[in-house]
Amino acid sequence: MSYRLVEPQLPPERSRFRMFSRRSVAVLPTLFTLGNLLCGFTAVFIASRADDVDMPFQWTPLTFAAILILIGLVLDGLDGAIARLIRSESDLGEQLDSLADMVTFGVAPAFMVMQLVGIGAPWLGMSAKADTLFDRVALAIAGIYVVCAGLRLARFNIETGENEARSFKGLPTPGAAGTVASLALLHQHFLAHYPDQHWSVGLAAYFMVFVTLMVAITMVSQFRYPHLANRYMRGRAPFVRILGAMMVGLLLVIHPRWGLAVGFSLYAILTPLTGVYHWVMGHSAIVDEDDSPDSCVAG
Repeated sequence: MSYRLVEPQLPPERSRFRMFSRRSVAVLPTLFTLGNLLCGFTAVFIASRADDVDMPFQWTPLTFAAILILIGLVLDGLDGAIARLIRSESDLGEQLDSLADMVTFGVAPAFMVMQLVGIGAPWLGMSAKADTLFDRVALAIAGIYVVCAGLRLARFNIETGENEARSFKGLPTPGAAGTVASLALLHQHFLAHYPDQHWSVGLAAYFMVFVTLMVAITMVSQFRYPHLANRYMRGRAPFVRILGAMMVGLLLVIHPRWGLAVGFSLYAILTPLTGVYHWVMGHSAIVDEDDSPDSCVAG
């Protein structure tokens, strides 16, 4: 006699509830991605407000814009993690994620820097202040940042490989946007608490334009940036790295603005500095080898 396993028949209402639950879980990564997109849109909208607009907590519009970009960065990390956790990754989700990143990490930081420096509309002749040389340069650099962010996201979409799980080719757009947003957040803090230091705060605003150009270049560079979660938060790590992470974490607790600015800036500049150091040391080793007595005898 043979037996056949019969699945229990669920009541219609429970069956519909289970189907609804599965569909709801599958939509979660998309909701986080759309939240990231809305953060970018809202950051642009709030950054376009005047400086004297009454905002909660007496914060400036640029402070809220920078915080929204950082929130978008968190949502961008969560949508990928949730998609991998529930195994609901799809091509549609990847493309939507890139579009959201373009707004939050490409357009919003560039627009925020233009508002922070206070440029007008170069080449349009709307006012004498708006047609200075610095305004033209700042607008061009903001445009370069947007273009490099788009190229970086497009390159990431077409490049696949095992190394992408542990490192990225070029500075990731969330890292670039986090660097710009955290420094802008620190700038607004100094502007609010040290109003008598207008010259230094103004100089820092000009420095922001330089930082924007540097992170734009690193986004399309060939430097391999580490995937922090996959490389350093799994398995074993050297004591120096653990100590550095603890110091940044303590700085985040003591002074969040300084901690964010230091953490993102270190991530953005350490890889290029290390690459330049190895390049210089490699060339110096070649020069030393050529200048050695053995090489002279051989010649």
